[in-house]
Amino acid sequence: MRLSRYLLPLMKESPADAQIVSHKLMLRAGLVRQTAAGIYAWLPLGLKVLRNIERIVREEQDRSGAVEILMPTMQSAELWRQSGRYDAYGPEMLRITDRHDREMLFGPTNEEMVTSLFRDAARSYRDLPRTLYHIQWKFRDEVRPRFGVMRGREFLMKDAYSFDMDEAGARHSYNRMFVAYLRTFARMGLRAIPMQADTGPIGGDLSHEFIVLAPTGESDVFYHANWDASAEPAEVDFDDAAALQGVVDGYTQDYAATDEKRDEAREAAAGNALRQSRGVEVGHIFYFGTKYSASMGLAVQGTDGTRVNPHMGSYGIGVSRLVGAIIEASHDDRGIIWPDAVAPYAVGLINMRVDDAGCTAAADDLYARLQAAGIETLYDDRDERGGAKFATMDLVGVPWQIVIGPKGIEKGVVELKRRATGEKVELSADDALARVRG
Repeated sequence: MRLSRYLLPLMKESPADAQIVSHKLMLRAGLVRQTAAGIYAWLPLGLKVLRNIERIVREEQDRSGAVEILMPTMQSAELWRQSGRYDAYGPEMLRITDRHDREMLFGPTNEEMVTSLFRDAARSYRDLPRTLYHIQWKFRDEVRPRFGVMRGREFLMKDAYSFDMDEAGARHSYNRMFVAYLRTFARMGLRAIPMQADTGPIGGDLSHEFIVLAPTGESDVFYHANWDASAEPAEVDFDDAAALQGVVDGYTQDYAATDEKRDEAREAAAGNALRQSRGVEVGHIFYFGTKYSASMGLAVQGTDGTRVNPHMGSYGIGVSRLVGAIIEASHDDRGIIWPDAVAPYAVGLINMRVDDAGCTAAADDLYARLQAAGIETLYDDRDERGGAKFATMDLVGVPWQIVIGPKGIEKGVVELKRRATGEKVELSADDALARVRG
């Protein structure tokens, strides 16, 4: 993409109401623009990052055996009355009356709707287990939306829902998602710690939040020092219940809990290894038994002919929130440092002198070769000072930068810079292409 044809409204200074790093940088780098309190438009650069995160989430959900559907944003209040949550949920739910005086709501979550869909589709134990997921916009009318996309009112979320015949099956489904989440966040370059957490309005008695440590995080968290060097999850067969349980046990043997679920005995046992920090929640998983299936009349025929209410769990990932969380975990004083897997472009190509025919010819040629190789490239072909171009590429955080200037052309080299380390090297255009291709 040529920057001269792109929509990238950069800001030199952070707005006064931007309090945390991710909010400041998302505005300065032209990823989003606020349209109302807690509601944001996603501009081209931000949308590409959002879609890359969504792709990774989808791939790991599919790999775990979950099946994708798409549920609407608007829901009937009647569904929520069936579960008993309509009046209990609170003012965060945006309630609406349509032209026929039917009560509707903008969905904050989808337990009721997915339960009703499965109730109409499942007949017997042969239809279970199943895990259904979708990636859809949600709305929660936060009383004080703040911190940009980290605590907005409208947000993109992956929510999945599992249906099993009994508790043992439901815990296996829970473990599938536990491990899928570990893989998902590791692929994005994040160290997300699964912490014992409160179930809140979702319900149930088993829950983990996946927390990314960040000084500006919204929650106080407590954990054993061993988590500072946690490893990526090993490959595992998602159908092997014992192997999955082993991974989950291995990850939960060291203490980690949110403020609401602190355990004084385990904290005392940790001794000097106990750590306190702030954290950002990027995922939350729940097992809540038959809370929704029983209240909403979901029952299937069991192997002995009796009617059984399936055991359920729900599993959320804040897709749009992850954009902010990644920035909180990966930035410096010059701007964003995108991990390769989620970066909007792999390469930032800088033509230092657009008024120099040799520079422009060399830059255009390399741009064409990068495109032919399938390497997404942001090509700064603007008539701007070199310093402004360097600052732009550092701010938007593209992993590789290739600089083409008159002096380099004379020597037959380009400059290749790795954004994360700042390492710079001069090499031929062919070698630079080979390096960024990996």
